[in-house]
Amino acid sequence: MYRIIPDSEVLDQVAKLPTAALAAFSEVLAVLELTPWNGEPQHAAKPDVEVRRFHFGPGDAGQVVYLIVEHVDEVHLLRVQWLG
Repeated sequence: MYRIIPDSEVLDQVAKLPTAALAAFSEVLAVLELTPWNGEPQHAAKPDVEVRRFHFGPGDAGQVVYLIVEHVDEVHLLRVQWLG
């Protein structure tokens, strides 16, 4: 199991998510704890890169960008965006 570590700015970004997105965001966190490599690579040309993203919420309007630190089983949340 991976430990989720939010960047300090991520806490503010999550606080601004609409109520309709919170359940989906919570589901993303559950996936990241178990299988963070299931997210899309941040850059398609580098499919094995540790910086990845996961879309969530109605219409995939949300995105979590994160870094996998495999040797210590950590997922660092870098950014949470809501485009809805």
